[in-house]
Amino acid sequence: MKFRSSTSRVAAGAFALAVSLAACGGADEATDAGETAETDVAADAGGEASPDDEAEAALQAFAEAASANRDASAAFLEENAARDGVRTTESGLQYMVLEEGPGEGATPMPTDIVDVHYVGTLIDGVEFDSSRARGAAARFQANQVIEGWIEGLQLMSEGDKFRFFIPADLAYGDTGTPGGPIGPNQALIFDVELLRVNNPEKNLATANEFLGDNAKKEGVETTDSGLQYKVLSRGEDAGESPGEADVVRVHYEGRLLNGTVFDSSYARGEPVEFPLGRVIPGWIEGVQLMKEGDKFQFFIKPELAYGERGTPGGPIGPNELLVFDVELLEVKE
Repeated sequence: MKFRSSTSRVAAGAFALAVSLAACGGADEATDAGETAETDVAADAGGEASPDDEAEAALQAFAEAASANRDASAAFLEENAARDGVRTTESGLQYMVLEEGPGEGATPMPTDIVDVHYVGTLIDGVEFDSSRARGAAARFQANQVIEGWIEGLQLMSEGDKFRFFIPADLAYGDTGTPGGPIGPNQALIFDVELLRVNNPEKNLATANEFLGDNAKKEGVETTDSGLQYKVLSRGEDAGESPGEADVVRVHYEGRLLNGTVFDSSYARGEPVEFPLGRVIPGWIEGVQLMKEGDKFQFFIKPELAYGERGTPGGPIGPNELLVFDVELLEVKE
């Protein structure tokens, strides 16, 4: 996924793309079409064209590519609009619903942070970008991408899978992307799955509401920092409690409030070891309340977890409360 760039960077990238197109044959064709006196002199001196001729040829090649792409994109979109299931908005964005989500999922506002999986292709089927190929969902603010995405995402709800057919003027226009892979005036196709809508204010309100209710439940303790915990089982009385500087060996499972498991040593089939002082504050405080053999459940508010940022690229959104089941196996000094 490409984010919007400044006008000056786009202009510079357009010239760079023009030069690269010329290197693929445009410069030679322009020279054959009309040699000048200057190029004759350059040829006599060693066969090299002047910088002015190279620039002119590059611009000519860029213009020809832009014209060809514009015609091909217009023809594709006109034909595509008549296909079953394709809808066209007032802006010219075309989309198709591939799969609908459960129905109660949130629809993003432009300022929301979204988690998505996507695959982007040109109209000839060439794939130029894919979160699925990278094996990790993308996370970004919904108004920080191309116009076609900004509009299209607001048509979706969590769990939906759409296909967007985006005209060039809602994508990268007559400049394309600096250095490729998207040429000038190219329409784009994206298969998009909206995984989650993250609104920091809503997440924080949800976390606070949960903590208020959870604090009243039997067995739940709340520390001065706001960490909540529940003892699931106790180990041997002789078990050692760790200090912040100790290395601990644990089994654990981490979940979001909706029950989604985002990390689990149990699922991987082996416990983990780490210095206790190098993890999130909720863990540092909570594990020191335990003894070897204990199993606790922690309810960690955003300030003691990943705060307003969440985790880059997911899976933890901004201001999300986390639930961890933790089993302290061993303390290593």
